[in-house]
Amino acid sequence: MNKILIIDDEVNVALLLSKFLIRNGFDVTTASSGNMGMECLKNGHFDLVLCDFRLEDTDGRQMLKSIKKQYPQTGVIIITGYSDIKMAVELIKLGAYDYISKPLYPDEILNTISKAIETHYALVEEKAKSNYQDKKESKIQIIHPEFVVGTSKASTELVHQIELVAPTKYSVIISGESGTGKESVAKSIHLKSKRHNQPFVAMDCGSLTKELAASEFFGHEKGSFTGALYTKIGHFEMANGGTLFLDEVGNLSYEIQAALLRTVQERKVKRIGSTKEIDLDVRIIIATNENLSEAIQKGKFREDLYHRFNEFSVYVPPLRERECDIMLLADHFLKIANRELGRNVTEFSEDVVDCFMNYKWPGNIRELKNVVRRATLLSEGKEITMKTLPLELLNFKATKAEFTTTLEQFDTTKDNKSNLKFAAQEAEYETIIKVLKEVNFNKTRAAEVLNIDRKTLYNKMKAINVK
Repeated sequence: MNKILIIDDEVNVALLLSKFLIRNGFDVTTASSGNMGMECLKNGHFDLVLCDFRLEDTDGRQMLKSIKKQYPQTGVIIITGYSDIKMAVELIKLGAYDYISKPLYPDEILNTISKAIETHYALVEEKAKSNYQDKKESKIQIIHPEFVVGTSKASTELVHQIELVAPTKYSVIISGESGTGKESVAKSIHLKSKRHNQPFVAMDCGSLTKELAASEFFGHEKGSFTGALYTKIGHFEMANGGTLFLDEVGNLSYEIQAALLRTVQERKVKRIGSTKEIDLDVRIIIATNENLSEAIQKGKFREDLYHRFNEFSVYVPPLRERECDIMLLADHFLKIANRELGRNVTEFSEDVVDCFMNYKWPGNIRELKNVVRRATLLSEGKEITMKTLPLELLNFKATKAEFTTTLEQFDTTKDNKSNLKFAAQEAEYETIIKVLKEVNFNKTRAAEVLNIDRKTLYNKMKAINVK
């Protein structure tokens, strides 16, 4: 359960906020002064601190400095009764995850807390990796807490590209499948750049509605439209001086793309409802799992915006193209999971290693990490065994074994391989097996790829005694 510390000298406000967060699954502690808050932090671990800006014995700025100095991995959100844009930017640069004005709205604060805790866990993982001195670990390059690369040629090339582009001011397009670590690559570029001490602000364009996109990008003034109950800083302004990461940018509407183009070209931003332009010094990195060139051809993405972004491109390879990294990464994630869960699992069984090496990992590194973490939690001894793996890997292992045995039997029972009918059958079965391997033995997906219905596929499988 995630632990949150609320520091607020208004006891009623702290109590109401505490009850609300407890109902939403958080472990909450409250403190009525800055000194009491620091004492709580001294005596226990917290994932996040919600601190009121005005306290009787200090203020939010000093609390933020003290917390980040003594507990740098702990996330801090400052809460205040009024909105001050300059102060908000200052606090974010001092290390605050965010700055929220009262009155507090449930959806807003839950969303902000969730994202802040995600950031906290990334920092915890970074510390764990810095202490990791295992022989296997020495083969791994850790360029960001969430992005670990091994010794494969694809990994080496990726690291080279990051090292090459990081010191420049170039905008970067990062492409790759979901789960390969595109955001982590973006963070690595930022951390290796001259902007590393400035904000890194990530924005998920895939979750934005057309109505909210402009406000999220550019911000708005209080009262500028219906529902604008407070002044909001846009992501461009939050990232000023640092790096703005736009994930799944291809999902933005054409109208928002046009507004985005103007901002990128002019390097100025104007909040909705304001006449004041703010100068920008922002490096832009975007990520996509779709082909933007094809999106341009279909009229879904602006070509001029694409060329503004595409000063340098980085491809993040899927895990199936990094076979020799799989067990190095698995060992690494096992160490992390042991630390997180307080376990002492030391190795993987031979069956699990075989399964990991043959599985195609459609969810890539994210899937591998989750599988190892789950298996570590479920393991009863020192070894991760097959019974701790999720159903999709167990089904894959079982189906693969069935097909391997059946294919061997099929080959040995046919004594006339020059027979045309046999040759056609053999080619058909080899194609079926090839496709099944490509889709991790997902029979529904295999039927789609083979352009046959599931019943036909099952009949053909039955012909070679595979259920």
